[in-house]
Amino acid sequence: MDKKFFARACALVMSLAAAQAFGAVYYVATDGDDSAAGSKEKPFASLNKANSVVAAGDTVWIRGGVYDLHDTVYYKRYHMTAGILLTASGESDDKRIHYLAYPGERPIFDGSNLPIGQGHSHSDAGVIDSVTYTSPIVISAKYLHLKGFDVRGVPMKHNSNSGIFVYASKHIFLEQIDSHHNAGPGIFINDGASDGGGHLILNCDAHDNYDPTGRQGDGENADGFGVHYQEVGDGDTTKFIGCRAWWNSDDGFDFINQEFPVVVENCYAALNGYSDYGTNSPKNGNGYGIKMGESIYGGGHHTIKYCVAWKNKSSGFYANYTGSGSKWYNNTSYMNGERAFNMASTNYDAQGNRLAGLAALTGDNAHVLKNNIAFPMNSLSQVGTCSVGTNPDFHDEACPGDYNNNWNLKLDLTEDDFLSLDDPSLTTTGKDLSTIPGILGPRNADGSLPYSEFLRLKEGSRAIDAGEDLGFEFEGKAPDLGAFEYGVPVSSAAEPSSSASEPSSSSSSGTTSIAMKFVAPAMAQGTASVFDLQGCYLGTLQAEQLRNGNLAQVLRAQFRNPGVYLVRYRNELKKVNVK
Repeated sequence: MDKKFFARACALVMSLAAAQAFGAVYYVATDGDDSAAGSKEKPFASLNKANSVVAAGDTVWIRGGVYDLHDTVYYKRYHMTAGILLTASGESDDKRIHYLAYPGERPIFDGSNLPIGQGHSHSDAGVIDSVTYTSPIVISAKYLHLKGFDVRGVPMKHNSNSGIFVYASKHIFLEQIDSHHNAGPGIFINDGASDGGGHLILNCDAHDNYDPTGRQGDGENADGFGVHYQEVGDGDTTKFIGCRAWWNSDDGFDFINQEFPVVVENCYAALNGYSDYGTNSPKNGNGYGIKMGESIYGGGHHTIKYCVAWKNKSSGFYANYTGSGSKWYNNTSYMNGERAFNMASTNYDAQGNRLAGLAALTGDNAHVLKNNIAFPMNSLSQVGTCSVGTNPDFHDEACPGDYNNNWNLKLDLTEDDFLSLDDPSLTTTGKDLSTIPGILGPRNADGSLPYSEFLRLKEGSRAIDAGEDLGFEFEGKAPDLGAFEYGVPVSSAAEPSSSASEPSSSSSSGTTSIAMKFVAPAMAQGTASVFDLQGCYLGTLQAEQLRNGNLAQVLRAQFRNPGVYLVRYRNELKKVNVK
């Protein structure tokens, strides 16, 4: 990203955060009526009705239960239909429209009964069978916040249908969403419009998505998460934090044709390339864990850090013949079917034509791999060398930017270096892993990742203090290798963006000042970094301020503006709402 543009964008966000007004409150319930008032006592029946009345700053509380989506709304801009079409926009990151699960309840949006078109390409015939795509939820808006519900079950005919489809949108915040058992991607973000992107996907899951009858093949397009078509130098950066993708028939994360940087942090990708709770291996499913490519025009320089990929059918981390190098920091790859870190890359001309079969990216365009773990280490586990040339005349060269990983250090880790190599995801099939305690099991009450000893380093592990200092907080003499810093729980924990109980009409956005503490605040040393929701760096907090406990009060005193702040201390990330 252009540094001057980034600085201007940060300044704009700060100016918008100067004031935050609370708006109206509406309710939606399974036994509601769209002709009702939308109050708690007389709720609406649908989010489509709510979308027609909300304005910036408003909040829609969604009561628990199963919402049977059996009617569709036509979205002409992309020639598709939606069970729910959200087009009303907020005004800024601090004056969003909020669609929130009612505290203590879980809404489920079920697309099993949606009418599905069978069109093969875009047309405007005006009948259902000419429609190309259908999704339970389609978002084409700015500054929305959706939190705390499931999306499931959309079927297909010829085309793969996403659980949530985000199109031509800006600064959409998806939090604690579980999109599963859809005949296509769990969450698909298409930023093919000017000045889009800047989305935050926090503590979301996408699993068991499978498109068996797709026109491109059996299982070819059902990724967990996808971000695509954002142009070089246009819009804002999208971030995934604390997200998990498993048992998707294609890939866990896929950013093909994404020409703008994306950040993936503290995320898990496992068992992708399989379906039916791991009992089936679809013929055309690729099965990569985290796929960061292909970028053709030189803009897709992504950052992947503190992520874990295991038992994917293909490679754990994959560059997918990109022409743009990415940064791969402190990741762990375990027992993947092909390479642990596959940096297959190539070069393109200005018109997007491939110039070589495989090529090692060099200079500022090279992949940078540091502090990663490939386990077990064998001839296919590490990057080590890059294949260069055109089939069948390949040869190997050293990969630029590939150093200080366990394979470069000749550190052949064993089971004794880890607390545990045992998890239900390694041995269980035919069952829903989201219900079984483990690394893919039920999340914590605040939506953060569950604690598991799986793949964490054991005291005395040779990977401890073996890393290079990359500017992130660490314990001991130096950073550790891999996704889990010994002694510091890697967490995507975020303070709830809605209060634990229903808010009053005077604070209807559901955002409150929250007293919260980091782990062992009395032991806090050094500083914590403070960012806004789009990653703009705002400043630091000193250790003595962290020990105070009430971060909302500290942030209010130091930065003076109400809004939403991300505070990073070591490898913990906390989201704090300041009124």
